[in-house]
Amino acid sequence: MTFPVYLRLFGLNLHPHLIFESLGYTLGFLVFRILQRRQGDAVPPSVRWSVIAAAAVGAVIGSKLLYWLEDPRMILAHWKNFEVVWGGKTIIGGLLGGLIAVEWVKKRLQFTTRTGDLFAVPLCVGIAIGRIGCFLTGLADDTYGTPTTLPWGVNFGDGILRHPTQAYDMVFLLLLACALLVAMRRPHQQGDIFKMFMVGYNGWRLAIDFIKPDPRFWGMNSIQWVCLAVLLFYSRDIGRWLPKPRALAVNERV
Repeated sequence: MTFPVYLRLFGLNLHPHLIFESLGYTLGFLVFRILQRRQGDAVPPSVRWSVIAAAAVGAVIGSKLLYWLEDPRMILAHWKNFEVVWGGKTIIGGLLGGLIAVEWVKKRLQFTTRTGDLFAVPLCVGIAIGRIGCFLTGLADDTYGTPTTLPWGVNFGDGILRHPTQAYDMVFLLLLACALLVAMRRPHQQGDIFKMFMVGYNGWRLAIDFIKPDPRFWGMNSIQWVCLAVLLFYSRDIGRWLPKPRALAVNERV
């Protein structure tokens, strides 16, 4: 296999990122609409569409900002040469940027109801599909893992077998989607499903990025530091979800 793997459609060679990102957005939105019909939606349509628009804009800004922070020296070198870095984005930055934008819009609309639960499973599906495009893009995507001797290591074009971290991501996200669907059927506080998604995916990225060859700052890359901050932000919720120890009754015999 030669990377990137271009897909031929209607006589055109299309980049895998274009195909699978578009497919991810489309199928993610379809899953959202299915869940919206089946689960119902406590959010009025006008607010829901404002939230979706805010999430989209915030995600674009956040994904770009965190990408620039991944290797500031490289970005500064481009800017010194008056080169604008248009390419590149990060999922974690997109999630955080979307969340901040949604909370800002809700505050402006004076709407306090949680709005994220219906987005959790669609996000899992959309990101998982998008990761196929990351995998097929190869080294140019910068999402590959460190060298490995494991039998499923992949040569992305430089002659080195590497962890296919994009595939790891896909498997985890599909498992997370299944877990969230189960959680949705059980009693839970409003907003918990989205929080579980954020905790689950940020916890996963904090762990899996240790086998990515990204620039390190005090032992972790910039994405991992953001993931750690997100986990600390949701620490109270994590503590609430953890099973409580049962009180042990002590029977004393005299």
